[in-house]
This record gives sequence, C-alpha cells and structure tokens, in this order.
Amino acid sequence: MVTFKANRSDPKLVPPALATPREMKALSDVDTQPALRFYATGVEFFHHRPIVDDGHVELENPAKVVKDTVAKALTYYYPVAGRIRELPGGELVVECTGEGVVFVEADADVRLDEFGNSIMPPYPCVDEFLCDPGDTSVIIGKPLVFMQVTRLKCGGFVIGTYSCHNIVDAFGHTQFLKAIADITRGDDHPTVLPVWGRELMAACNPPNVSLLQHLTPSKLSPDTVEANPAAQQHVSLSSTDHMVGDYFFFGPREIAALQHHAQLQCSSTAFEVITAAMWKCRTIALGYVVPDQKEKASLLMTMNARGKWKRDPPLPRGFYGNGFVYLVVETDASELCKQSLGHAVELVQKAKLDMTEEFTESMVDFIALHGGPPYVPGQTFVVSDITRIGEDALDFGWAQRVAGGVPMVGDVKCKQVSYQMRCINGSGEDCVVASMFLPKSAMEIFAKEILVLSSKEIE
Repeated sequence: MVTFKANRSDPKLVPPALATPREMKALSDVDTQPALRFYATGVEFFHHRPIVDDGHVELENPAKVVKDTVAKALTYYYPVAGRIRELPGGELVVECTGEGVVFVEADADVRLDEFGNSIMPPYPCVDEFLCDPGDTSVIIGKPLVFMQVTRLKCGGFVIGTYSCHNIVDAFGHTQFLKAIADITRGDDHPTVLPVWGRELMAACNPPNVSLLQHLTPSKLSPDTVEANPAAQQHVSLSSTDHMVGDYFFFGPREIAALQHHAQLQCSSTAFEVITAAMWKCRTIALGYVVPDQKEKASLLMTMNARGKWKRDPPLPRGFYGNGFVYLVVETDASELCKQSLGHAVELVQKAKLDMTEEFTESMVDFIALHGGPPYVPGQTFVVSDITRIGEDALDFGWAQRVAGGVPMVGDVKCKQVSYQMRCINGSGEDCVVASMFLPKSAMEIFAKEILVLSSKEIE
C-alpha cells in the first residue's frame, strides 16, 4: 500500500468574499442533539482535466482556486462562516460573525493511480488529507469547517474536510461543496441556493410523542451494568480501547447472495439486505446472548426526511441542515441470531414502512424531549445510508470527482456509525462499501459471518 506525507501550509481563515449579515441563527431540535456535537469527516478525490487554450495545456492551481471560491460560496452560506454559541440553559445558536472557515493548502508526492484502479476505503495515509481541527468533540466558538486541499503530482487533488455536524448533515455538506464547484465553473451563483429553515425541523408545541410510546431513552445505570454481563460488554464499546475499524464491500454478486439467503417472497433493496446482514452478524460477533438474560438487539437507522416528509411546508430544496430522523428496531437478540436473514430484513422493511408524516413529526418531538433517540453508544447498531447524497456529481469543470467518502478517523461518534457509501469497483460496477467499528476479537467473528452470507454461489 502506498505511503506518503503531505506538506501543509499554515492554516488560514477564509471569510466570505462580501459583507454578510451579522445576526443570530436558531438551530433546530435535530441540529442541537448531543449525539451530533462533533466534527464529521469527508474526503473527495478529483481527477484533473487539463484546460486547452490555443494549443497549450494550462494546469490550474486547485488549492488557490478552491480557496477563492470558498470565499464566494460563503456569501451565500454565511452562517457557515460563523460560530456556535451556547446560551444560558444550554441552547445552541449560530452567531453569524463572518470570521470564516479554516483552509489549508498542501502537497503530496503521490499520484491518483498509485491508489489503484478503484479508489476505495480504507484510503492510505488518509490523515494526510485532513488538517488538524483540535478536539473534534468541542464545537463551541470554533470554525465550523476545516478544509484541506492537497495537490497531487499527477495534477489531481483531494479535498478533506471536518464539518460541524450541528450545522450540516451529509446532504448539506455535499450541497455546500457543489456550490463551490458551481462558482468555480463560472456560474454567477450556486445552482441550488441555500435555505436555512431550521424551524421546519423543530418540535411541535406541545410535543406529541404518542406514536413512540413504546420507545424510552435507553440508559445503562451502574446497577444495571454490574448485574448484567452483557451490559458490561456493551458499555465497554463506548471507548476506543482495543477497537478496530474495517470496511466491507458489497457488489452486485454479494448483494444477490444476501438476497438469496433472505429467501423473501417480496423484493428487497440493497440497503435493506446489507443493513439486516450487518446487524445480524454484529449481534453474533458481540455475543449479545447471555444465558438466562433476555437481551435485546437494537438497530438505529438515520432516514432522510427530504422529499419524504409531506408536511406543509416540506423541507425545501436547498435546505442544508440536519434533515433526517431515526427509525428504531428492537428485537430479541437470540431470535435475531437464530432465525434466517430474511427475518432481519423483514424487521428493517417494517420499520421503513412506519416512516409516515406523523411518525416523522413525533420523532422530532422525541428528540427535543429526550435529547436524542433511544441510543446506547456501542450497544445500538447505528446505520447511515449516504449512497445517494450526490457527491458523485461534484464537477469543477477542470476537475471531476472520481471517489470519496467518510474515512474512519476523528471523533469516536463518527466511527461508531456504520456508513454505507457508494463506490465503483475495478470492473466499473456500482458497489456499496460499509464501515464497521468493533473490538478486534469481535471483528474477526463478524468478518467470517458476513463472508458466509455474502459469498454464496448464485445459480
């Protein structure tokens, strides 16, 4: 595997190119939940397209161009140039100060083709593509985006980012990058203009959680942990001691094998079978089932509310805040392990059918009342599908995205989420790559279990 070091410039603040409003912006109840108080990571790889002018090939300096267009994009996304403040009582707001985002230029003595025919995680030396954001769990009073553009010796480049999750989700972050690309190509303004609209993801007054009465905030008290050996193991997963991260690939053949194992009468999507298989295999690997204990296996899926929430008004095109809710599945751990994969798939499908307008509103209310969904770090299997956030359409004109995703670096909250990402394999086929973060011993078991389900020969 290729190794290299990046030569970085000193970090600089890039403010908006024009004067922007100085004001306070309220965040939504979904934005401010404690589970999102961290900086999410992302890396995007770009292939350089030479610009031909009068027979001469001109190589753009991608770092300088991106830096200039970030400033222009921030005139539209001016809250991103501000800082999060905490008001008395703990409420988070964005103070639009116009201070800007952190930008670092870098060079790396490596070519895109040295990453292989298909650039897929784990990315070699991925930390070299990211600048230092400090403590990624501290979000008060800090820049909301840390961006590094690394020039490669082939003319390509890599954009690495740390983005405060309280202000953007994966869709919103991609929308911001697209705005930078639009302006770089010469557009007067972003193709999709940003919309703040955080009140659309705020709780009702009074909150109504009648549809979610079966859910209670999950907490493990010291007494519970001492009495339950399984709980002791789950709590230990909230630290990173002896934890390892890995990625698992699901191409057309692997997905067909999973669907074959499920043996369902109705059709199933790639997300449904991959999520069900990973949940089942993770439960087996962690040994949730303890004799004489009624252990529960829980699954938490983040579901995009854009286009699915039919409330009036709906989330508008251009909304870049946290526009998602959670679907929660809980079942007996022993049943999940013993029954067929189809049983797990059906549980996932049933949960997805529950995502009605009323459910979505109730979940937002639940988050506001309890500070988040029923969730125990390490115990609950958390899945986020980002295969359709649109980053594959990033195009600077003289450079086009060829790969990218969420690297397993930075905050532990980010690592504990299993991200399903879209990639292209060496044969040019659409694939899904999914991350997993487990104790080393459990990861070995998980890898064997998932291989059994995803490698069956299809007749």
